[in-house]
Amino acid sequence: MFQGTFDIETATPIDASALSDVLFERGIYWASGRSGLVDLVAAHKWFNLAALKGRKDAVALRQEVAGQMSDAEIAAAQRDARAWVSAH
Repeated sequence: MFQGTFDIETATPIDASALSDVLFERGIYWASGRSGLVDLVAAHKWFNLAALKGRKDAVALRQEVAGQMSDAEIAAAQRDARAWVSAH
């Protein structure tokens, strides 16, 4: 479990110019439970964004994650992805 601190002043957010690999890694992070919590909505969102940036394997993983989600969860993930694109 993480027990350090984050320096918000020097943290770099993921923005629209992010490489597809970074977005894909965020999907892996949430799908695998690296944080101690599996969040399929977040995983779907990041895989979706990586796929939009051209990462082909993100499409397959997004579909795999979607197979474990309800329609409402998929809709939430898609809204989150659209919101991220709009904000960046």
